[in-house]
Amino acid sequence: MRTPFYDQHKQHNARMVDFAGWEMPIQYTGVIDEHLAVRRDAGLFDVSHMGQLEFRGADAVAMVNRLITNDLESVGNGRAQYTAICNDDGGILDDAISYRLADDHVLMVVNASNVDKIHAWFTERKEGNADYANVSDQWALLALQGPKAPQILARLIPESAEMTPFQVLQVGEFILASTGYTGEPGFEIFLPETRAESFWMDLLSTGRNDGLIPVGLGARDTLRLEMKYSLYGNDIDESTNPLEAGLGWVVKLKKRAGFIGRDALLKIKEATLNRKLVGLLLTDRGIARHGHIVVDADGRQIGKITSGTQSPSLSLAIAMAYIDLPHQKIGTQVYVDIRGRKVAADVVKTPFYKRTLT
Repeated sequence: MRTPFYDQHKQHNARMVDFAGWEMPIQYTGVIDEHLAVRRDAGLFDVSHMGQLEFRGADAVAMVNRLITNDLESVGNGRAQYTAICNDDGGILDDAISYRLADDHVLMVVNASNVDKIHAWFTERKEGNADYANVSDQWALLALQGPKAPQILARLIPESAEMTPFQVLQVGEFILASTGYTGEPGFEIFLPETRAESFWMDLLSTGRNDGLIPVGLGARDTLRLEMKYSLYGNDIDESTNPLEAGLGWVVKLKKRAGFIGRDALLKIKEATLNRKLVGLLLTDRGIARHGHIVVDADGRQIGKITSGTQSPSLSLAIAMAYIDLPHQKIGTQVYVDIRGRKVAADVVKTPFYKRTLT
C-alpha cells in the first residue's frame, strides 16, 4: 500500500521500505542528519500508515472508556490522551492516542501493524449508543515536529499558535493535535487525501528557511528511543503489561467505567513486579539490539533488550530492556551479550535525552 505522499517521497529521493504492508520512507538524506534536524529545527513525517478509528454518537466517550486503560472522561473536549488497550489478562494489545473532539465524537490513532486486530477487538466488545468505524482510508496524516514546528505551522494555520500540549482542534477540513513521538514541540495533522500533496509542499516551502526537512521512519525510531517511548512489537506486546512497561500512569484502576483487563492488572499491581522496562547506557563499545540477552556479572540471564541504538543527540549507545529484580535500581551495572561478548551497561534514569528550553 502507498500513502498519498508516495510521489513526494520519491521526488525527495527517499529510500523506501515495507512497513506493516505500507511503502514508507526509512530515510531521505540520512538518519542522523534527519534526527538532528528535528532536535535543532523541524522535521516533517508521513505517518499516514497509522490507523484511525472513529466513534460517533451519544455514548462515544463512554464506549471508548470501557475499551482503554486511561480515563477519557477525565479530560474535556478538545483534548488528546495517551492510553493502552489491554486484553482480559492485562496484556497490551496496542498503545494509542484518543482524541476527544466532542461529547459525541472520538477519533483514535492506533499502530499500523495492529489496525485490523484492534478494529476486530473493538467491534466485538463495543457497548452503547454510538457508531464505530475504521476510517483509516479517509485521512492522510502528517507529523510536524521540532522546536520550530509551532512557528512554521502558524504561518499556514494561525489557529495553531494558541494550542497547548495534548490539545486537539478542528480547523475547517483539518484536525490539528499538539501531540507527537519525538519529545519535541509539534503537531499531528489529519487532512483529506485531496489536500495531502499540496499541504506537504506548502509546509516544506514555508519552513525551508527554518531548516524544515522531510524525515523518515529511521529517525522517528531513534528520536522516540531517546525519550524511552515504547514501540509496539519491540518494547510492548501482548506478553507485557502496562505496569511492568512503565505505563502505570495510563492505567486508571479506579475509574468509574472499569475497562477490559482491569481485574488482571489489579492483581498484578497487588503482587510484586518481577521485571521492569528500564533504560540502559552502555559503558563499553557496542550497540545493543532487540533480542540481545542481559546478564549479571556471573553470566546469569537477568533480562532482554527490547530496543537499542547509538543516540545521535548524545553520541552514546542507549537501550531499553526488561530487567529482573533486584537489578533494576538506577546505577546497577549489568552486561549485554553482543555476539558472545559481555558489554557493560548501567541502569540509568530516563528519558535519555532531556530537551533544553531556550
